[in-house]
Amino acid sequence: MSSFDLSRRLVAEGLGTALLVGTVVGSGIMAASLTEDTALALLGNTLATGAMLVVLITILGPISGAHFNPAVSLIFALSSALPRRDLAGYVLAQVAGGIVGTIVAHLMFDHQILEWSTKVRTGQAQWLAEWVATFGLAATILGGIRFEEKSVPWLVGLYITAAYWFTASTSFANPAVAVARSMTDTFSGIRPADLPGFIAAELIGAVSALLLMTWLLRSSNAQSNAPRGERVF
Repeated sequence: MSSFDLSRRLVAEGLGTALLVGTVVGSGIMAASLTEDTALALLGNTLATGAMLVVLITILGPISGAHFNPAVSLIFALSSALPRRDLAGYVLAQVAGGIVGTIVAHLMFDHQILEWSTKVRTGQAQWLAEWVATFGLAATILGGIRFEEKSVPWLVGLYITAAYWFTASTSFANPAVAVARSMTDTFSGIRPADLPGFIAAELIGAVSALLLMTWLLRSSNAQSNAPRGERVF
C-alpha cells in the first residue's frame, strides 16, 4: 500500500497518463512528418512509447502504483490491492490526464487543440487483438510483481513495445489512452464510434488475466502468495 495520500496519488496518475498519451500522440505526429513509410513511422511510435513507460513507472510507481490505465486499476481494485473507494478517482484522473496529453501534443505540433479522429479501428479481429493485448499486459504486471517487482517498469515497456507489432490493433490496451486517442486525427487516432468495442475488449482482457494469474501464481502450499501489490502500470 502506498504511503502517499490520495491527492498525490491522483496527481501522479493524471501526470503519468498525460505524459504517456503525449508520447504516443506526439511521436506519432513526428514520425508521420518525417517519413511516408508506415512501418518506419510505427517503429518510431513504438520505441518512444516503450521507453516512456519505463521512465514513468520507475519514477511514479512508488507514489500511485503507476497504473495509468483504468483496466489495470480495475483488476487491482478487484484484488483489493487498490482500495475500491479510490477506483473512480483513479479512472477520472487517468482519463483527464490522457486528454491533457493529447492537447499538449497537438499544441507542440501546431495542430487544433482537439480533433475527432476519423481512423477506423473496428471489427472482430481488432477487438480480439485488444483482448490479447490487455490480457498480456495484465498478466505481465501480475507475474512481474509476483516474481521480479523491480523489473516491472522494463517488463511493461518491453511488453508494449512487442505488442505494438504482434497485435492487429497496435496494442492500445488502455481505455483512458483509447479515449484520448479518439481526440486526435493523426497517426495514432481511433474513431470515437470505435471506442466501445475497444474498451469492452480491454476490460474483459484484464479481468480474464486476473482470474487466470490469481490461480496460476498461487502455490499449493502458500495461498498467501496470490498476486497483490501497488507498483503496477
